[in-house]
Amino acid sequence: MRHLAAPSASGPLRDAHATGHAGSEDCGDVVRIDLCVSAGRVEDAGLLVFGCGAATAAASAACERLRGLDLDDAARVGPDEIDRALGGLGPARRHGPELVADAVAGALEAWYSARLGGEGRVRSRKRVAVAMSGGVDSAVAAMLVRDAGYEPVGVTMRLWHDPAAAAAERSCCAPETVRLARASAHALGIPHVTLDVAERFREGVVTDFIAGYQAGTTPNPCVTCNGSVRFAILEEAAGLLGAEGLATGHYARVEERAGVRSIAAARDASKDQSYMLSMLPSGVLERVMFPLGELTKADTRELAREAGLPAAEAVESQEICFVGEDGYRAFLERNSDLEARPGPILDPDGREVGRHDGYWRYTVGQRRGLGVASSEPLYVLRTDAARNEVWVGAREMLAVDRLHLEPAIVRGEIHDGPLEVRVRYRGRPLRGLAALRSGDALEVDLLEPALGVAPGQTAALYRDGRLVAAGTIS
Repeated sequence: MRHLAAPSASGPLRDAHATGHAGSEDCGDVVRIDLCVSAGRVEDAGLLVFGCGAATAAASAACERLRGLDLDDAARVGPDEIDRALGGLGPARRHGPELVADAVAGALEAWYSARLGGEGRVRSRKRVAVAMSGGVDSAVAAMLVRDAGYEPVGVTMRLWHDPAAAAAERSCCAPETVRLARASAHALGIPHVTLDVAERFREGVVTDFIAGYQAGTTPNPCVTCNGSVRFAILEEAAGLLGAEGLATGHYARVEERAGVRSIAAARDASKDQSYMLSMLPSGVLERVMFPLGELTKADTRELAREAGLPAAEAVESQEICFVGEDGYRAFLERNSDLEARPGPILDPDGREVGRHDGYWRYTVGQRRGLGVASSEPLYVLRTDAARNEVWVGAREMLAVDRLHLEPAIVRGEIHDGPLEVRVRYRGRPLRGLAALRSGDALEVDLLEPALGVAPGQTAALYRDGRLVAAGTIS
Protein backbone atom coordinates (compact mmCIF):
# COMPACT_ATOMS: atom_id res chain seq x y z
CA MET A 1 0.00 0.00 0.00
CA ARG A 2 2.92 2.34 0.66
CA HIS A 3 4.25 1.87 -2.88
CA LEU A 4 0.76 2.33 -4.30
CA ALA A 5 -0.10 5.43 -2.27
CA ALA A 6 3.28 7.13 -2.61
CA PRO A 7 5.43 5.57 -5.37
CA SER A 8 9.17 5.88 -4.79
CA ALA A 9 9.56 7.49 -8.20
CA SER A 10 7.04 10.06 -9.32
CA GLY A 11 7.75 9.89 -13.04
CA PRO A 12 10.28 9.27 -15.82
CA LEU A 13 13.81 10.64 -15.63
CA ARG A 14 14.55 13.67 -17.77
CA ASP A 15 18.14 12.66 -18.58
CA ALA A 16 17.81 8.87 -18.52
CA HIS A 17 20.73 6.86 -19.88
CA ALA A 18 18.50 3.91 -20.76
CA THR A 19 14.79 3.11 -20.93
CA GLY A 20 12.88 -0.15 -20.91
CA HIS A 21 9.24 -0.73 -21.82
CA ALA A 22 6.93 -3.67 -21.16
CA GLY A 23 3.26 -4.43 -21.67
CA SER A 24 0.81 -2.99 -24.17
CA GLU A 25 -2.34 -0.95 -24.25
CA ASP A 26 -4.17 -4.03 -25.49
CA CYS A 27 -3.56 -5.88 -22.22
CA GLY A 28 -4.24 -2.77 -20.15
CA ASP A 29 -0.83 -2.30 -18.49
CA VAL A 30 2.13 -0.34 -19.81
CA VAL A 31 5.33 0.10 -17.79
CA ARG A 32 8.33 2.30 -18.49
CA ILE A 33 11.51 2.14 -16.37
CA ASP A 34 14.29 4.73 -16.76
CA LEU A 35 17.83 4.33 -15.46
CA CYS A 36 20.71 6.71 -14.89
CA VAL A 37 24.02 4.88 -14.54
CA SER A 38 27.27 6.25 -13.18
CA ALA A 39 30.55 4.47 -12.35
CA GLY A 40 28.97 1.04 -12.78
CA ARG A 41 26.00 1.75 -10.51
CA VAL A 42 22.37 2.71 -10.92
CA GLU A 43 22.40 6.32 -9.81
CA ASP A 44 18.66 6.83 -10.19
CA ALA A 45 15.57 5.03 -11.47
CA GLY A 46 12.27 6.45 -12.66
CA LEU A 47 8.94 5.02 -13.74
CA LEU A 48 5.85 5.71 -15.77
CA VAL A 49 2.93 3.31 -15.43
CA PHE A 50 -0.46 3.18 -17.09
CA GLY A 51 -2.39 0.31 -15.59
CA CYS A 52 -3.39 -1.51 -12.46
CA GLY A 53 -2.22 -1.01 -8.90
CA ALA A 54 -0.09 -4.18 -8.97
CA ALA A 55 1.99 -2.80 -11.84
CA THR A 56 2.33 0.63 -10.19
CA ALA A 57 3.37 -0.81 -6.83
CA ALA A 58 5.81 -3.25 -8.48
CA ALA A 59 7.43 -0.45 -10.50
CA SER A 60 7.83 1.66 -7.35
CA ALA A 61 9.39 -1.24 -5.44
CA ALA A 62 11.73 -2.00 -8.33
CA CYS A 63 12.96 1.60 -8.59
CA GLU A 64 13.53 1.74 -4.85
CA ARG A 65 15.53 -1.49 -5.01
CA LEU A 66 17.56 -0.45 -8.07
CA ARG A 67 18.90 2.84 -6.74
CA GLY A 68 22.51 2.45 -5.66
CA LEU A 69 22.91 -1.11 -6.95
CA ASP A 70 25.93 -2.00 -9.02
CA LEU A 71 25.02 -3.25 -12.48
CA ASP A 72 25.59 -6.90 -11.56
CA ASP A 73 23.05 -6.75 -8.75
CA ALA A 74 20.66 -4.77 -10.95
CA ALA A 75 20.92 -7.59 -13.49
CA ARG A 76 19.80 -10.03 -10.77
CA VAL A 77 16.53 -8.21 -10.12
CA GLY A 78 13.62 -10.34 -11.28
CA PRO A 79 9.91 -10.77 -10.56
CA ASP A 80 10.47 -12.87 -7.44
CA GLU A 81 12.59 -10.19 -5.76
CA ILE A 82 10.12 -7.46 -6.72
CA ASP A 83 7.23 -9.56 -5.41
CA ARG A 84 9.01 -10.19 -2.10
CA ALA A 85 9.56 -6.46 -1.69
CA LEU A 86 5.80 -6.06 -1.83
CA GLY A 87 5.13 -8.79 0.71
CA GLY A 88 3.82 -11.23 -1.88
CA LEU A 89 1.01 -10.12 -4.17
CA GLY A 90 -0.34 -13.57 -4.89
CA PRO A 91 -1.00 -15.30 -8.23
CA ALA A 92 -3.76 -12.92 -9.29
CA ARG A 93 -1.40 -9.94 -9.23
CA ARG A 94 1.79 -11.73 -10.30
CA HIS A 95 1.57 -9.99 -13.67
CA GLY A 96 2.67 -6.72 -12.02
CA PRO A 97 6.14 -7.87 -10.89
CA GLU A 98 6.63 -9.85 -14.11
CA LEU A 99 5.80 -6.85 -16.28
CA VAL A 100 8.09 -4.57 -14.31
CA ALA A 101 10.93 -7.13 -14.38
CA ASP A 102 10.63 -7.15 -18.18
CA ALA A 103 10.90 -3.35 -18.23
CA VAL A 104 13.94 -3.37 -15.92
CA ALA A 105 15.62 -5.99 -18.11
CA GLY A 106 14.74 -3.88 -21.15
CA ALA A 107 16.42 -0.81 -19.66
CA LEU A 108 19.57 -2.81 -18.90
CA GLU A 109 19.44 -4.28 -22.40
CA ALA A 110 19.33 -0.80 -23.89
CA TRP A 111 22.24 0.37 -21.72
CA TYR A 112 24.51 -2.57 -22.53
CA SER A 113 23.52 -2.84 -26.21
CA ALA A 114 24.43 0.79 -26.82
CA ARG A 115 27.91 0.16 -25.43
CA LEU A 116 28.63 -3.21 -27.01
CA GLY A 117 32.11 -3.24 -28.51
CA GLY A 118 33.22 -0.27 -26.40
CA GLU A 119 35.46 -0.06 -23.40
CA GLY A 120 34.21 -2.04 -20.41
CA ARG A 121 35.37 -3.25 -17.04
CA VAL A 122 38.80 -4.63 -16.23
CA ARG A 123 38.71 -8.31 -17.16
CA SER A 124 38.83 -10.93 -14.42
CA ARG A 125 39.98 -14.50 -15.00
CA LYS A 126 37.34 -15.71 -12.57
CA ARG A 127 34.54 -14.07 -14.51
CA VAL A 128 32.91 -15.91 -17.44
CA ALA A 129 30.37 -14.68 -19.99
CA VAL A 130 27.96 -17.57 -20.60
CA ALA A 131 25.78 -17.50 -23.71
CA MET A 132 22.26 -18.41 -22.53
CA SER A 133 19.70 -19.19 -25.22
CA GLY A 134 16.81 -20.09 -22.92
CA GLY A 135 17.32 -23.85 -23.31
CA VAL A 136 18.33 -26.46 -20.79
CA ASP A 137 21.85 -26.87 -22.24
CA SER A 138 22.98 -23.29 -21.70
CA ALA A 139 21.29 -23.14 -18.28
CA VAL A 140 23.22 -26.19 -17.07
CA ALA A 141 26.41 -24.85 -18.63
CA ALA A 142 26.03 -21.68 -16.54
CA MET A 143 25.41 -23.78 -13.44
CA LEU A 144 28.51 -25.90 -14.02
CA VAL A 145 30.62 -22.79 -14.58
CA ARG A 146 29.34 -21.40 -11.27
CA ASP A 147 29.91 -24.69 -9.43
CA ALA A 148 33.49 -24.83 -10.76
CA GLY A 149 34.26 -21.66 -8.80
CA TYR A 150 33.89 -19.07 -11.54
CA GLU A 151 31.65 -16.00 -11.59
CA PRO A 152 29.29 -16.49 -14.53
CA VAL A 153 27.25 -13.74 -16.16
CA GLY A 154 24.40 -14.86 -18.39
CA VAL A 155 24.32 -13.23 -21.82
CA THR A 156 21.30 -13.65 -24.10
CA MET A 157 21.36 -12.32 -27.64
CA ARG A 158 18.14 -10.98 -29.07
CA LEU A 159 18.45 -12.04 -32.70
CA TRP A 160 16.55 -11.17 -35.86
CA HIS A 161 13.50 -13.15 -36.84
CA ASP A 162 11.40 -12.69 -39.96
CA PRO A 163 8.56 -10.46 -38.71
CA ALA A 164 6.22 -11.85 -41.38
CA ALA A 165 6.56 -15.44 -40.14
CA ALA A 166 5.33 -17.26 -37.06
CA ALA A 167 8.26 -18.21 -34.82
CA ALA A 168 9.10 -21.89 -34.47
CA GLU A 169 8.11 -23.54 -31.20
CA ARG A 170 11.49 -22.95 -29.59
CA SER A 171 13.13 -20.11 -31.46
CA CYS A 172 16.09 -18.31 -29.89
CA CYS A 173 14.53 -15.10 -31.18
CA ALA A 174 11.24 -15.39 -29.26
CA PRO A 175 10.50 -13.15 -26.22
CA GLU A 176 9.49 -16.23 -24.21
CA THR A 177 12.92 -17.71 -24.79
CA VAL A 178 14.64 -14.54 -23.53
CA ARG A 179 12.49 -14.61 -20.38
CA LEU A 180 13.32 -18.27 -19.78
CA ALA A 181 17.05 -17.56 -20.06
CA ARG A 182 16.69 -14.70 -17.57
CA ALA A 183 14.66 -16.86 -15.18
CA SER A 184 17.30 -19.60 -15.30
CA ALA A 185 20.09 -17.12 -14.57
CA HIS A 186 18.19 -15.63 -11.63
CA ALA A 187 17.44 -19.12 -10.29
CA LEU A 188 21.21 -19.67 -10.25
CA GLY A 189 21.75 -16.34 -8.51
CA ILE A 190 23.80 -14.89 -11.36
CA PRO A 191 23.41 -11.63 -13.30
CA HIS A 192 21.69 -11.77 -16.65
CA VAL A 193 22.05 -9.34 -19.54
CA THR A 194 20.18 -9.32 -22.85
CA LEU A 195 21.77 -7.70 -25.90
CA ASP A 196 19.85 -6.42 -28.89
CA VAL A 197 21.99 -7.63 -31.78
CA ALA A 198 19.17 -8.28 -34.25
CA GLU A 199 20.52 -6.02 -36.99
CA ARG A 200 24.04 -7.38 -36.67
CA PHE A 201 22.69 -10.93 -36.89
CA ARG A 202 20.60 -10.02 -39.92
CA GLU A 203 23.58 -8.51 -41.72
CA GLY A 204 26.06 -11.25 -40.82
CA VAL A 205 23.91 -14.39 -41.04
CA VAL A 206 20.60 -13.75 -42.77
CA THR A 207 22.07 -11.72 -45.64
CA ASP A 208 24.72 -14.41 -46.20
CA PHE A 209 22.01 -17.09 -46.18
CA ILE A 210 19.95 -15.28 -48.82
CA ALA A 211 23.02 -14.54 -50.97
CA GLY A 212 23.98 -18.22 -50.89
CA TYR A 213 20.68 -19.36 -52.32
CA GLN A 214 20.70 -16.57 -54.89
CA ALA A 215 24.08 -17.87 -56.06
CA GLY A 216 22.84 -21.46 -56.19
CA THR A 217 24.72 -22.75 -53.13
CA THR A 218 23.47 -24.38 -49.92
CA PRO A 219 24.74 -22.28 -46.98
CA ASN A 220 24.87 -23.46 -43.38
CA PRO A 221 23.67 -20.49 -41.30
CA CYS A 222 24.50 -22.13 -37.95
CA VAL A 223 28.17 -22.53 -38.90
CA THR A 224 28.21 -18.95 -40.23
CA CYS A 225 26.59 -17.63 -37.06
CA ASN A 226 29.07 -19.34 -34.73
CA GLY A 227 32.05 -18.56 -36.92
CA SER A 228 31.48 -14.87 -37.57
CA VAL A 229 28.69 -13.47 -35.39
CA ARG A 230 27.65 -15.20 -32.16
CA PHE A 231 31.07 -15.71 -30.59
CA ALA A 232 32.28 -12.30 -31.77
CA ILE A 233 29.35 -10.72 -29.93
CA LEU A 234 29.98 -12.91 -26.87
CA GLU A 235 33.61 -11.73 -26.84
CA GLU A 236 32.52 -8.10 -26.98
CA ALA A 237 29.99 -8.71 -24.21
CA ALA A 238 32.69 -10.33 -22.10
CA GLY A 239 34.83 -7.21 -22.48
CA LEU A 240 31.92 -5.00 -21.47
CA LEU A 241 31.19 -7.19 -18.44
CA GLY A 242 34.81 -7.65 -17.36
CA ALA A 243 34.90 -11.38 -18.14
CA GLU A 244 38.03 -13.15 -19.35
CA GLY A 245 36.33 -16.46 -20.07
CA LEU A 246 33.58 -17.50 -22.49
CA ALA A 247 31.24 -20.48 -22.21
CA THR A 248 28.33 -21.96 -24.13
CA GLY A 249 26.05 -24.99 -23.87
CA HIS A 250 27.43 -26.71 -26.96
CA TYR A 251 28.24 -30.40 -26.77
CA ALA A 252 31.93 -30.20 -27.65
CA ARG A 253 35.29 -30.17 -25.90
CA VAL A 254 38.50 -28.16 -26.03
CA GLU A 255 41.74 -30.12 -26.05
CA GLU A 256 45.24 -28.74 -25.69
CA ARG A 257 48.24 -30.49 -27.24
CA ALA A 258 51.73 -29.02 -27.39
CA GLY A 259 50.34 -25.71 -26.21
CA VAL A 260 47.73 -25.53 -28.98
CA ARG A 261 44.03 -25.56 -28.12
CA SER A 262 41.61 -27.19 -30.55
CA ILE A 263 37.97 -28.17 -30.64
CA ALA A 264 37.29 -31.86 -30.09
CA ALA A 265 34.17 -33.96 -30.44
CA ALA A 266 31.91 -34.41 -27.43
CA ARG A 267 31.93 -37.69 -25.52
CA ASP A 268 28.32 -38.26 -26.57
CA ALA A 269 28.60 -38.81 -30.33
CA SER A 270 24.83 -38.51 -30.76
CA LYS A 271 24.88 -34.92 -29.47
CA ASP A 272 28.30 -33.80 -30.71
CA GLN A 273 28.14 -30.21 -32.02
CA SER A 274 31.81 -29.67 -32.85
CA TYR A 275 30.88 -29.57 -36.57
CA MET A 276 28.79 -26.44 -35.92
CA LEU A 277 31.81 -24.83 -34.22
CA SER A 278 34.30 -25.80 -36.91
CA MET A 279 34.80 -22.27 -38.30
CA LEU A 280 35.40 -20.54 -34.96
CA PRO A 281 38.26 -18.00 -35.05
CA SER A 282 41.39 -19.34 -33.39
CA GLY A 283 41.46 -16.51 -30.85
CA VAL A 284 38.18 -17.67 -29.34
CA LEU A 285 39.65 -21.08 -28.49
CA GLU A 286 42.10 -19.49 -26.07
CA ARG A 287 39.25 -18.41 -23.81
CA VAL A 288 36.23 -20.63 -24.42
CA MET A 289 34.96 -23.57 -22.39
CA PHE A 290 32.24 -26.11 -23.17
CA PRO A 291 31.03 -27.49 -19.82
CA LEU A 292 28.74 -30.10 -21.41
CA GLY A 293 31.47 -31.81 -23.43
CA GLU A 294 31.61 -34.86 -21.17
CA LEU A 295 27.83 -35.19 -20.64
CA THR A 296 24.94 -36.83 -22.43
CA LYS A 297 21.67 -35.00 -23.02
CA ALA A 298 20.04 -37.20 -20.37
CA ASP A 299 22.75 -36.16 -17.89
CA THR A 300 22.06 -32.50 -18.65
CA ARG A 301 18.30 -32.86 -18.19
CA GLU A 302 18.77 -34.67 -14.89
CA LEU A 303 21.14 -32.00 -13.55
CA ALA A 304 18.62 -29.31 -14.50
CA ARG A 305 15.77 -31.17 -12.78
CA GLU A 306 17.78 -31.73 -9.61
CA ALA A 307 18.61 -28.01 -9.49
CA GLY A 308 15.01 -26.99 -10.23
CA LEU A 309 16.01 -24.85 -13.19
CA PRO A 310 13.10 -23.24 -15.09
CA ALA A 311 14.54 -24.52 -18.39
CA ALA A 312 14.73 -28.15 -17.26
CA GLU A 313 11.92 -29.26 -19.57
CA ALA A 314 12.50 -26.72 -22.38
CA VAL A 315 12.02 -28.21 -25.84
CA GLU A 316 14.91 -28.47 -28.27
CA SER A 317 15.76 -25.38 -30.30
CA GLN A 318 15.02 -25.34 -34.02
CA GLU A 319 17.66 -25.09 -36.73
CA ILE A 320 17.55 -21.99 -38.97
CA CYS A 321 15.84 -20.13 -36.14
CA PHE A 322 15.05 -17.01 -38.14
CA VAL A 323 12.97 -18.42 -41.00
CA GLY A 324 9.83 -19.31 -39.02
CA GLU A 325 7.49 -22.27 -39.07
CA ASP A 326 6.79 -22.27 -42.81
CA GLY A 327 10.40 -23.06 -43.77
CA TYR A 328 13.21 -21.55 -45.79
CA ARG A 329 11.49 -21.55 -49.20
CA ALA A 330 8.67 -19.27 -48.04
CA PHE A 331 11.24 -17.17 -46.16
CA LEU A 332 13.30 -16.63 -49.31
CA GLU A 333 10.26 -15.60 -51.30
CA ARG A 334 9.41 -12.96 -48.69
CA ASN A 335 12.91 -11.61 -48.15
CA SER A 336 14.73 -11.73 -51.49
CA ASP A 337 14.20 -11.29 -55.19
CA LEU A 338 13.86 -15.07 -55.55
CA GLU A 339 10.40 -15.90 -56.82
CA ALA A 340 8.57 -18.65 -58.62
CA ARG A 341 10.16 -18.84 -62.07
CA PRO A 342 9.58 -21.88 -64.28
CA GLY A 343 12.62 -23.67 -65.65
CA PRO A 344 13.70 -27.08 -66.99
CA ILE A 345 14.58 -30.20 -65.06
CA LEU A 346 17.31 -31.92 -67.10
CA ASP A 347 18.72 -35.43 -67.10
CA PRO A 348 22.50 -36.07 -67.32
CA ASP A 349 22.32 -35.90 -71.13
CA GLY A 350 20.69 -32.50 -71.06
CA ARG A 351 17.22 -33.71 -72.03
CA GLU A 352 14.28 -31.96 -70.41
CA VAL A 353 12.38 -34.48 -68.24
CA GLY A 354 10.23 -32.05 -66.26
CA ARG A 355 9.65 -28.49 -65.14
CA HIS A 356 10.32 -26.73 -61.87
CA ASP A 357 9.28 -23.37 -60.38
CA GLY A 358 12.64 -22.12 -59.12
CA TYR A 359 16.10 -23.70 -58.86
CA TRP A 360 16.54 -22.44 -55.30
CA ARG A 361 13.73 -24.70 -54.08
CA TYR A 362 15.88 -27.76 -54.76
CA THR A 363 18.96 -29.05 -52.94
CA VAL A 364 21.63 -31.52 -54.05
CA GLY A 365 20.63 -35.04 -53.02
CA GLN A 366 16.91 -34.26 -52.88
CA ARG A 367 14.68 -37.11 -54.04
CA ARG A 368 11.12 -36.24 -53.05
CA GLY A 369 8.99 -33.56 -54.64
CA LEU A 370 10.69 -33.53 -58.04
CA GLY A 371 7.49 -34.17 -59.99
CA VAL A 372 9.32 -36.26 -62.60
CA ALA A 373 8.05 -39.65 -63.78
CA SER A 374 10.87 -42.20 -64.03
CA SER A 375 11.40 -45.96 -63.91
CA GLU A 376 14.14 -45.45 -61.30
CA PRO A 377 14.52 -43.01 -58.38
CA LEU A 378 15.98 -39.65 -59.41
CA TYR A 379 17.98 -37.26 -57.27
CA VAL A 380 18.98 -33.64 -57.68
CA LEU A 381 22.59 -33.65 -58.92
CA ARG A 382 23.12 -29.90 -59.13
CA THR A 383 21.38 -26.61 -59.75
CA ASP A 384 22.38 -23.79 -62.06
CA ALA A 385 21.36 -20.37 -60.75
CA ALA A 386 22.35 -18.46 -63.90
CA ARG A 387 20.27 -20.69 -66.16
CA ASN A 388 17.54 -21.56 -63.62
CA GLU A 389 18.15 -25.25 -64.27
CA VAL A 390 17.84 -28.33 -62.06
CA TRP A 391 19.79 -31.44 -63.09
CA VAL A 392 18.70 -34.90 -61.93
CA GLY A 393 20.07 -38.43 -62.21
CA ALA A 394 20.58 -41.79 -60.54
CA ARG A 395 21.82 -42.01 -56.97
CA GLU A 396 25.29 -43.22 -57.94
CA MET A 397 25.79 -40.00 -59.93
CA LEU A 398 25.76 -38.05 -56.65
CA ALA A 399 29.14 -39.56 -55.76
CA VAL A 400 31.94 -37.02 -55.21
CA ASP A 401 35.55 -38.00 -54.53
CA ARG A 402 37.21 -34.58 -54.28
CA LEU A 403 36.32 -31.43 -52.32
CA HIS A 404 37.75 -27.95 -52.72
CA LEU A 405 37.41 -25.91 -49.52
CA GLU A 406 37.71 -22.14 -49.66
CA PRO A 407 37.93 -20.36 -47.32
CA ALA A 408 39.44 -22.91 -44.94
CA ILE A 409 40.92 -22.89 -41.43
CA VAL A 410 43.77 -25.24 -40.47
CA ARG A 411 44.28 -25.88 -36.74
CA GLY A 412 46.52 -28.94 -36.71
CA GLU A 413 48.53 -31.43 -38.72
CA ILE A 414 46.59 -32.48 -41.82
CA HIS A 415 49.23 -34.41 -43.77
CA ASP A 416 49.88 -37.32 -41.42
CA GLY A 417 47.62 -39.92 -43.02
CA PRO A 418 43.86 -40.18 -43.57
CA LEU A 419 41.44 -37.86 -41.79
CA GLU A 420 37.79 -38.21 -40.82
CA VAL A 421 35.73 -35.92 -43.06
CA ARG A 422 32.22 -34.74 -42.21
CA VAL A 423 30.27 -32.87 -44.86
CA ARG A 424 27.07 -32.38 -42.85
CA TYR A 425 26.10 -32.14 -39.20
CA ARG A 426 24.56 -35.59 -38.81
CA GLY A 427 26.27 -37.19 -41.80
CA ARG A 428 28.34 -40.37 -41.73
CA PRO A 429 32.06 -39.58 -41.35
CA LEU A 430 34.22 -40.42 -44.38
CA ARG A 431 37.96 -40.95 -44.81
CA GLY A 432 40.05 -38.56 -46.85
CA LEU A 433 43.46 -37.00 -47.47
CA ALA A 434 43.92 -33.23 -47.29
CA ALA A 435 46.46 -30.94 -48.94
CA LEU A 436 47.01 -27.19 -48.70
CA ARG A 437 46.55 -25.11 -51.82
CA SER A 438 47.28 -21.46 -52.47
CA GLY A 439 45.85 -18.89 -50.07
CA ASP A 440 43.32 -20.19 -47.58
CA ALA A 441 42.23 -23.20 -49.67
CA LEU A 442 42.30 -26.93 -48.97
CA GLU A 443 41.79 -29.86 -51.29
CA VAL A 444 40.41 -33.11 -49.89
CA ASP A 445 40.62 -36.41 -51.78
CA LEU A 446 38.01 -38.76 -50.37
CA LEU A 447 38.98 -42.42 -50.00
CA GLU A 448 35.27 -43.28 -50.15
CA PRO A 449 32.78 -41.22 -52.14
CA ALA A 450 30.43 -38.71 -50.57
CA LEU A 451 26.83 -38.49 -51.75
CA GLY A 452 24.74 -35.34 -51.99
CA VAL A 453 27.49 -32.78 -51.40
CA ALA A 454 26.59 -29.22 -52.35
CA PRO A 455 28.69 -26.06 -52.69
CA GLY A 456 28.17 -23.81 -49.69
CA GLN A 457 28.13 -26.65 -47.17
CA THR A 458 30.85 -26.99 -44.54
CA ALA A 459 33.42 -29.80 -44.45
CA ALA A 460 35.05 -30.51 -41.08
CA LEU A 461 38.23 -32.60 -40.86
CA TYR A 462 39.09 -34.59 -37.71
CA ARG A 463 41.97 -36.70 -36.46
CA ASP A 464 41.27 -38.93 -33.45
CA GLY A 465 38.18 -36.89 -32.63
CA ARG A 466 40.04 -33.59 -32.75
CA LEU A 467 39.12 -30.92 -35.29
CA VAL A 468 42.21 -30.11 -37.39
CA ALA A 469 40.68 -28.17 -40.31
CA ALA A 470 37.42 -26.96 -41.80
CA GLY A 471 36.21 -24.96 -44.75
CA THR A 472 33.36 -24.05 -47.06
CA ILE A 473 32.89 -26.42 -49.99
CA SER A 474 33.30 -24.33 -53.11
